[in-house]
Amino acid sequence: MGSGDCELHVLAVDDSSVDRAVIARILRNSKYRVTAVDSAERALEVLEMEPNVNMIITDYCMPEMNGYELLRRVKGSRDLREIPVVIMSSEYIPNRITRCMEEGAEDFLIKPVRQSDVSRLCGRLRN
Repeated sequence: MGSGDCELHVLAVDDSSVDRAVIARILRNSKYRVTAVDSAERALEVLEMEPNVNMIITDYCMPEMNGYELLRRVKGSRDLREIPVVIMSSEYIPNRITRCMEEGAEDFLIKPVRQSDVSRLCGRLRN
């Protein structure tokens, strides 16, 4: 099996069922294996049970725990800190983007997320 044949596992997190379905479809079209969940809390549960996630892509604005807080939890964990975290938001707020990037986000995408956004991330992950 060549290195390009390896299937990467992405954890997609969004409280909107429509947005979650869209990002999951885009990721699957890019040949990712996708686990989609509706909250940051659920994402942490999945990571506990299945730590072999290659990337997390999460919405910023969610009830309870937002994407920034999920990012901080992941980057603060000895076991999870190496997993790239990508934040998505429908709002372009420069200081929010800066704060996420300073905290260790891999990227910050403005919704709607496009196939080209995912392809760019895909290239980075596979290298």
